[in-house]
Amino acid sequence: MVSKMMSFGLIGLDAFPVTVEVDLANGLPAFEIVGLPDAAVKESKERVRSALKNAGFPFPPKRITVNLAPADTRKAGPVYDLAILMGFLSCSGTISGDFSKIGFVGELSLLGEVRPVKGVLPMALKARELGFSALIIPADNRSEIQYIDQIAVYPVSSIGEVVNLLHHPEEFQPMIPSTFQPEEAISYPLDFSDVKGQFIPRRAMEIAAAGGHNILMIGPPGSGKSMLAKRLPTILPPLNFEEALECTKIYSVSGLLGKNILQTRPFRSPHHTATYVALCGGGQQLMPGELSMAHNGVLFLDELPEFAPQVLDTMRAPLEDNEITIARANGTVTYPCNIILVCAMNPCKCGYLGHPTHACTCTPGEIHRYRHRISGPLLDRIDLHVEVPAVSYDEISTKAPGEASEPIRERVIKARRIQQERYSTDNISKNADLTSPLVKKYCTLSSEAEQLLKSSFDQFDLSARGYHRILKVARTIADLAESEQIELAHITEALRFREADDPK
Repeated sequence: MVSKMMSFGLIGLDAFPVTVEVDLANGLPAFEIVGLPDAAVKESKERVRSALKNAGFPFPPKRITVNLAPADTRKAGPVYDLAILMGFLSCSGTISGDFSKIGFVGELSLLGEVRPVKGVLPMALKARELGFSALIIPADNRSEIQYIDQIAVYPVSSIGEVVNLLHHPEEFQPMIPSTFQPEEAISYPLDFSDVKGQFIPRRAMEIAAAGGHNILMIGPPGSGKSMLAKRLPTILPPLNFEEALECTKIYSVSGLLGKNILQTRPFRSPHHTATYVALCGGGQQLMPGELSMAHNGVLFLDELPEFAPQVLDTMRAPLEDNEITIARANGTVTYPCNIILVCAMNPCKCGYLGHPTHACTCTPGEIHRYRHRISGPLLDRIDLHVEVPAVSYDEISTKAPGEASEPIRERVIKARRIQQERYSTDNISKNADLTSPLVKKYCTLSSEAEQLLKSSFDQFDLSARGYHRILKVARTIADLAESEQIELAHITEALRFREADDPK
């Protein structure tokens, strides 16, 4: 006898339907799983065998074959345990009915409990897209799909609960979808009021947040670079539903999702020993890396020159395209990575070049090698270069707090709304995403501003990319000032952030 149950697999952030076929035949007892299973899937037979017995159901002494279709696509993880077990119960007559539009997702314990698995959110979205009538998932995964409607979702904790649900569906109620409400006033443990002095770096952070621009901070140890970077999320606009869903999918397939959908923008800060796989993604299962984990948020690279140059240069294309494609022998996946890149570095290896009180101990050769560990093409993709000078005693000892995050965030949100209205028909939402044709369309300059930019083009040896990025930053500065046209003051400030202690 053959039974068919439906489950789901993952390729990147996309789920695909998997038909779990279970065949019980006479012959010597055996248990085989076919359909390109990985080690975790092959081990399902032991979990299913023990779960059946310990839940009070007989294990048939027959020749058992489980096929996971499509057979030419690799299957990974314990997500098929529940579907395989339900196939056994269907073959033995314990349950009956049409299960072609019911999805089963979950790992089994040896006692028959249903444990959480990765990637339930994209699986639920795919089930809804394919017109499934119901989806049975582990109870511990319920929070990540609480906002998914138009499909009946049943969180379960044990095999017995699933059997009762299939026997008496009228006695069970599916999850009631919640309404997503962005948290306008998210409470952060950090605040910009903690930062003393540093007016220009704070201004650069506000511009970066308002337009989604990448930023490089250069300054001596202890000047506050990391402090500023960690407070950038506190002035970013709250996530909307689409952004929250994208971020949650990434964390769901990575197995790093907590108990709820993401409602704050991600902040990722990998150590400088990170490999290119850790940063960009990959591995045997083509998992997302730090670039994608920071999607719609901030990726902070402290001690930038200490990262391996090959690792840094892998970010070039993703920073332009806002997505990264990982191609390996076992498949190709694409992950989104629309991020604000925040980098911090010392002016030299010892950190005290140009310091007012500490003498630099580096030789000219050491300074040259240190700065040139960062390639010119990567620096060209960073919109704002800002010096972070050492803080004076008067600044750090003052009891007057700096400007708090809340009023800065209000200005950022106001500027972002202007951009969203302007680009409502262009499929972008912020200035950093402007393409060359859109820069020409929306970045109109006054005659004085255009004259200054023209004279600066040769003076600063700007590339075409650098030219467009200056215009994007100037557009953001104009939006913060609620100016429709880019004026002389706006282009002057944008140029100042482009030339500030550039380590090229």
